[in-house]
Amino acid sequence: MPFKTILSLIGTTDTEADIDKAVALTAELEGHLSVLALRTAISPFGTSYPAAAAWLDARQKEIDGLMDVRRMAEDRCRKGGLSFGIDHLYDDRYMIESNIGMRAMYADVVVAGEGIRSDADLRSAAVAATAFHSGTPLLLMPKAGRVSLKPKNVLLAWNGRPQAASAAKAAMEMLVGADAVRLVVIDPDTSYFGNGEEPGADMAAFLARHGAKVVVEQRSSGEREAEDVIRQHALELGCDMIVMGAYGHSRLRERIFGGVTASILESCDVPVFMVR
Repeated sequence: MPFKTILSLIGTTDTEADIDKAVALTAELEGHLSVLALRTAISPFGTSYPAAAAWLDARQKEIDGLMDVRRMAEDRCRKGGLSFGIDHLYDDRYMIESNIGMRAMYADVVVAGEGIRSDADLRSAAVAATAFHSGTPLLLMPKAGRVSLKPKNVLLAWNGRPQAASAAKAAMEMLVGADAVRLVVIDPDTSYFGNGEEPGADMAAFLARHGAKVVVEQRSSGEREAEDVIRQHALELGCDMIVMGAYGHSRLRERIFGGVTASILESCDVPVFMVR
C-alpha cells in the first residue's frame, strides 16, 4: 500500500529538525502531510489564589510556545509546497492519546521524531495510540540523518510472532522496493512453538513471492539484550530502516519489565517502522 497521508507528531523541542524531516518525507512521496503539534498540559498547582494565578500564567506560556511551534511548522510546510494541514493540542496525556488514535485512523503512517521520543508522556501517547487504538504504522525518526519511506537496505526483525508478521505486511511496498532485506532472527528457537524448524524461512519465502530480495540471518545475542543486537547489526549493515512488530508480549508485562519495544522507542540511530 502506498503512503499518501502522513500524520506528523511534533513536540516543543527539536521542532525544526522534526518538521523538516516530515516535510522532506512527504515531498518524496508526493503525499499529504497532516501535522499535530503537541504539549502535555501542566497540572494545577493548587486551589489558593496565588497558586492558581501562577498555574494560569505557566499554562498560558506553554500554550503560547505551542502556538509558536504551530506557526513555524505551517511556514515550513508552505515553503515546501506541500498539501498540508496543521493543528495543535494542549491537554492531558490521555486526551492526547485519544486524539492521536482518532487522527491516525485516517493516515497511512504516523511519524514521530526526537521531540516526541524524548518526552515520556508524548512518546507513550503516540505508541499507545498507534499500536493499540488505530493499528496504524509508526515511523520513529532518529535525531540525525535522512529518513525515507523508500529505503534501500532494510533490517526486518523477525521472531515468529503475529506482530512481526503484521509489520512485514504493512511494510511490504518498502520491502519489495528495497535492494536488500535482511530478515534477522535473534537466538532462534527451532521448536514448533518457537521459530520453527528453519527460523525465518517461511517469512522469507512469503516475502520473496512478492518480489522482495530477502536473506535470512540467524544471530546469537551472546547474552546481550535483543534490542542492542538489532541496533548494532543495523548500523553494521548500513541499514536505512528497521521494520519490527510492537509489543510482542502483553502491554502490562512490557510496562513492568521493559522489552525490545520500550528500548527501541527511547533510542535508535536508525529509522524504525513499527506496527502491532
